[in-house]
Amino acid sequence: MTEWFLFLPQIRLGVPEIADRARAAQDSGFDGVAFIDHLIAPGAEQQPIWEAMTVAAWVAARTERLRIGHLVLCDAFRHPAVLAKQAVTLHEASGGRFELGLGSGSVPRELTGFGVTRDAAAARRERLRHTLEQLRGYWSEPETDGLVQVPRPSTPIPIVLGGSSAPMLELVREHATWWNLPVVQLDRLPDLRAQIGSARISTQHMVGFVGRGADTEQVRAHSVRRFGYLGDGLVVGDAAQVIEHFAALSRQGVERFYVWFADFAAPRTLAEFGATVIAEFRPAS
Repeated sequence: MTEWFLFLPQIRLGVPEIADRARAAQDSGFDGVAFIDHLIAPGAEQQPIWEAMTVAAWVAARTERLRIGHLVLCDAFRHPAVLAKQAVTLHEASGGRFELGLGSGSVPRELTGFGVTRDAAAARRERLRHTLEQLRGYWSEPETDGLVQVPRPSTPIPIVLGGSSAPMLELVREHATWWNLPVVQLDRLPDLRAQIGSARISTQHMVGFVGRGADTEQVRAHSVRRFGYLGDGLVVGDAAQVIEHFAALSRQGVERFYVWFADFAAPRTLAEFGATVIAEFRPAS
């Protein structure tokens, strides 16, 4: 069955508003919610942004069904042992609803400016590999007399990795439950699909949703003004057009969609999207 996650960068919104939107997504049929992980808001550095794991825990405590994750946590921000403990704690506290999305860091200026790391991309990917290997050890039965962490997860914590380079696809094959294809590279899906092993496919989309009674051109202009830089990653249309877009990707093997709304996920948009688009992909009861 197709899965739907609300992609909700914790920017421009107060923490109570984030929780309200997550609950609205839950009520509207979404399966999960995903946040971002930055110290400053990418492309909007003067906007407030909330810390990723804290927001995830806050939302998990205020929802009952939504899975909680990130696209993606920055590996360099956390020591692997600390990340392992955070992930298990949130996973168990939420009743097994946490998913660990992890990346090597996408904004070098942020990493160097805050003194996190000056490593180049290749070194950051190698650190990510090391982290993934350590997590596997922390979360499994120990084979040596080394330090172990308890409790271990009572159920497996899904791992979400993105990217399309050869080194990242190798990590996907070795470690990922889900592989997220970058939104601006959807045309590469047919070529990359065979390189991800057993990982399931997700994609992320910016949607300018034209709800009932809305002016299509007004929504389009508003969406393009804010997010036109995404190119084909921006989809503007009414329910029928959006359904057609997602159905075509579903036929190519995409099993999960992270939906980022151009109106910052207004609750009324979430409700109509759920009733018209998500409902179309649910099996008849």
